[in-house]
Amino acid sequence: MKRSSVLAFFAAALSACASRPAAPAQAGRAYFVQAGCAACHRIGSSGNAVGPDLTMVGFRHSPQWLDMWIKDPQAWKPGTLMPKKDIPSDARAAIVAYLAEQKGQAWPKGGRPWDGVASAAERGRLIYLRAGCVACHGQNGAGGYPNNNVPGGQIPSLTGVSEGYSRADLIAKIKSGVPSPAKADAAGPAPLVWMPAWGQVLSDAEIGDVADYLLALKPGAASDGW
Repeated sequence: MKRSSVLAFFAAALSACASRPAAPAQAGRAYFVQAGCAACHRIGSSGNAVGPDLTMVGFRHSPQWLDMWIKDPQAWKPGTLMPKKDIPSDARAAIVAYLAEQKGQAWPKGGRPWDGVASAAERGRLIYLRAGCVACHGQNGAGGYPNNNVPGGQIPSLTGVSEGYSRADLIAKIKSGVPSPAKADAAGPAPLVWMPAWGQVLSDAEIGDVADYLLALKPGAASDGW
C-alpha cells in the first residue's frame, strides 16, 4: 500500500474514532487489525503465527519499547522482518495501549495452548513460543536480538544454559526474572528490554517445563529474523 493511501486510511479511521469516543485500548484493537498486524501476529486464538505471539506482550515489554518498535522496527533491529508503517501517532499510541494490556487474558478460558500436551519438553517449547520468550531469545534459543546498553549489545543466547545452570537454578532464574540487566556503561541509560518475573504469570509446573526445554537446546540453531 502506498504511503499516501496508508495515511488516508488512518486519517479516516481516526476521524471515525473521534466521532465515536472509545478507550485507547479498544481503539487500538481496531487499529491493530486495520494496520494488518494480525496478518503476522497472533493474540489468543486470533491472527497468524508468522511473527511472535503477542498474547503476553504487555507482560514482557514496556509501553515505551512497544512505541519505539512500532514506530521504526529497523532502528532497533536492522534487517528485521517487521516492516515500518506510517501509522499516525494517535493510532500508534492506541495500538500500544492495546498491546500493553495483553497479559494472557486473550487465551480461551478453557486453558492455555500447551495444556494437555503429554511431553514436558514439548509443553516447554510451546510455552517458549506462545508466551513470547522467542521474541527476545530467538528461535531455539539462538539469540542475536538487540538490547541497548548491555554487554555485547544483545540479549543472551540460551543454547548453552545446560553448561551453566542446574535445573533448579534455571527454574529460580525464570521465576524471578532479570528486572535490571547489567549495563555496559554504568552511567548510560537503563536497558529497554529485561526478563520479567515469569513466576507472576506461569505456574511452577509450567516454568519447570520451560526449564526442561531450555536444558535440551544445542548451539547452532538459526534465528528467524524477527
